Amino acid sequence: MIENIKISGFADEISDSLDKQIEVVKQLGMQHISIRGVDGKSINDYNYDEFVSNILPRLNQNGIKISSIGSPIGKVFIDDQEGFEKQLIDLANLCKIAQVSGCKYIRMFSFFIKPELNYDDYQNEVICKLKQYTKIAEDHNIILLHENEKDIFGDIPRRCKLIIDEVNSENFKAIFDFANFVQCQINPIEAYELLKQHIEYIHIKDASYSVSYNVLAGTGDGKIEEILTDAIKNGYQGFLTLEPHLAMFGSLKSLELDDVESVVNTDANISGEDGYKMQYVEVVKMLKKIKEKI
Repeated sequence: MIENIKISGFADEISDSLDKQIEVVKQLGMQHISIRGVDGKSINDYNYDEFVSNILPRLNQNGIKISSIGSPIGKVFIDDQEGFEKQLIDLANLCKIAQVSGCKYIRMFSFFIKPELNYDDYQNEVICKLKQYTKIAEDHNIILLHENEKDIFGDIPRRCKLIIDEVNSENFKAIFDFANFVQCQINPIEAYELLKQHIEYIHIKDASYSVSYNVLAGTGDGKIEEILTDAIKNGYQGFLTLEPHLAMFGSLKSLELDDVESVVNTDANISGEDGYKMQYVEVVKMLKKIKEKI
């Protein structure tokens, strides 16, 4: 079982430079990345031709595959119709990029909602728009992966399950992100129990209830080892994608509504490369311990 688990990661946390990302993941013996930031630009800002001519050849030459495309799709406010319509076009482009690179997954979100509003009041609009994203994915035979994250509609387990049930498509499934549930003051084990039948992909990121910033995998309240043990024991064979957030990196500001200083512990003075390597080492240790248990 555990031999089928593959470790990937958001390599832009290592460096803005794709060449540096490739260098480090190869040093670690990794064969996959989740592609998000490339040479200082979001993957969302590359068109198909640019990707095919500039990015894909470098990945292929180094034997690096893409586990998922870390898109910002769904990271617009629910009332931003212009932003949503642009993202429909962006998603079609990303689906073509996924197809040509042999990747079947695109990570996405379920819309920012202003904190003073009642999130549940926007259920119908969220579902309607997610179904439009999903239709594009269905047309391209790509699977959208919804990431639970603070400040979006699908921030808590109940609403994550609701949108998966309502969208009701084999092309719309769940990412499980431990840290994001912790940062929403949710018990990750309770979230896992509710969502486990829908989990297609896992992000390895940890957090603590007592501090706002992310911490090294296994040292926070994410219950990562406990949940991974159960998931693997019950047949999970997908990717574990490193998303350390232990150091500042170029695209972080575009990913967070909050001040990025509250997300990363800048006092730790860790480089992106070191943070990525530390997270990788901890995950490998964790998998060895899980293998002994099961």
